[in-house]
Amino acid sequence: MNLESVYHSILTPLTFIERNRKVYPHKTAIIYGEQRFTYSQFAARIHRLANALRDAGMEKGDRIAFFCFNIPQMLEAHFAVPLAGGVLVSINTRLTSPEVAYILNDCGAKFLFVDTELADIIRPIQDSLSTVKYIINIEDIKGFTPVNGEDYEAFLNIGSPEPLPWVITDELETITINYTSGTSGKPKGVMYSHRGAYLNSLGEIIEPNLTPTSVYLWTLPMFHCNGWCFPWAVTAIGGTHVCLRKFHPAKVWELIQQEGVTHLNAAPVILISLLNYSHCPQELATPLTITTAGAPPSPTLIEKISKIGAKIIHVYGLTEVYGPYTVCEYQSEWDDLNLAEKSRLIARQGVPYITGDGLRVVDKNMQDVPADGLTMGEVVMRGNMVMTGYYNDPEYTAKAFHGGWFHSGDLAVVHPDSYIEVRDRIKDIIITNGENVSSIEVEQCLYRHEAVLECAVIAVPHEKRGEVPKAFVTLKEDATATAQELITFCRSQLANFKCPLTVEFTTLPKTSTGKIQKYLLRAKEWVGHTKS
Repeated sequence: MNLESVYHSILTPLTFIERNRKVYPHKTAIIYGEQRFTYSQFAARIHRLANALRDAGMEKGDRIAFFCFNIPQMLEAHFAVPLAGGVLVSINTRLTSPEVAYILNDCGAKFLFVDTELADIIRPIQDSLSTVKYIINIEDIKGFTPVNGEDYEAFLNIGSPEPLPWVITDELETITINYTSGTSGKPKGVMYSHRGAYLNSLGEIIEPNLTPTSVYLWTLPMFHCNGWCFPWAVTAIGGTHVCLRKFHPAKVWELIQQEGVTHLNAAPVILISLLNYSHCPQELATPLTITTAGAPPSPTLIEKISKIGAKIIHVYGLTEVYGPYTVCEYQSEWDDLNLAEKSRLIARQGVPYITGDGLRVVDKNMQDVPADGLTMGEVVMRGNMVMTGYYNDPEYTAKAFHGGWFHSGDLAVVHPDSYIEVRDRIKDIIITNGENVSSIEVEQCLYRHEAVLECAVIAVPHEKRGEVPKAFVTLKEDATATAQELITFCRSQLANFKCPLTVEFTTLPKTSTGKIQKYLLRAKEWVGHTKS
């Protein structure tokens, strides 16, 4: 088979950049501060990076790590690394030196591209990186001392802007490795295939309705599930990327207005931050579609976002399924409902993406639970949008896929309309006096209280009941509420056994993508106790 026929028979997001170089050569592909790149310029930089990697000794299958923020170089890497035949490993910018060292050594990275602001994280571990042969510094902002190594722009200039010969021969080859947060042991490298990334990218175009006129703002970290595959999706449709180095509510609202942003993605905690910013607009001047995931959004949050005129799309998934796997597809008959009821329906996790093909909620015997909206089971998935496995960990891969389906660890119910609703993580369910309590249900109740900004509910040990709910709450600025007031509020809306016995006012620990780290809260509460 010749290279040309191979090129056209493989599903891979790498075809997107060449198409846009021809279709939209003069269209703005990337906006970053004062910088503007057309699709022609974007493609040339991608090819320069791919050629430079090959010229420097990169071989097919080598892992190429990027440790940087939401900047144009990170977008370039999503195409250049796999075009050169490599595997992209995007590293969480909030990790510590030992955590970064573990990932680099575990994946066997040969090249490391590092933002100079993060150089002090790399310096202490540089001698312990057993496989890293080349370090390239990305000097995006001034004032930081680079690691010993080459400069990114100088490295780019050694590469030709002409496309490399096609090296991908199998669409199931690994395109990227994404490391999990490691909350239950060491982080695991989740392998995405070219085919899966391609299909997920098409899903990300269809569900939020991206078009060539779309302007996408990077509020979601690109290192997180490859930014849910939006580096490829926005490029595929010929939209415009607006890069944002770091999240700040003021900058987000400024860019939305200044650049005519039409789409963004964010976890619920990020949306809470945006809504509670002092200069949050009361009504948006132009249409804005927000896709949210990472934790179940409360109906209250959805209602507040809708009131300022944004359209919210709720999706659900995990790192192991390329980010989003389901979407709460909006139904026209919901138009007649009041906003509160409509928001409650949108808060469900919904149905598979149009590009997904395997979703079930099952009991311990792998039997489907009834679609009664009451019976809980585990969410399991399979198909094109599920990882090919954990890197160098066949044992854990087999465990995750027992019964032939990927096990999410999430408990959900199936409603009569076939929409699923996640009730809790298996490890987060609270069992008090033999009764199951959904921490999400209690959290959604607390969010209805006008003083609550953020909250998390976990199980804590109790002498008589085994364990009981405890709430950790952050109040809105200038708001006041007592623990007893919040407990009484919950008891007015929930069965007493579901309500927290205690409330602690605190700042909640979060991951870099805005997820609340309940395991840190649990660790403190369960010292000296054994959780069954």
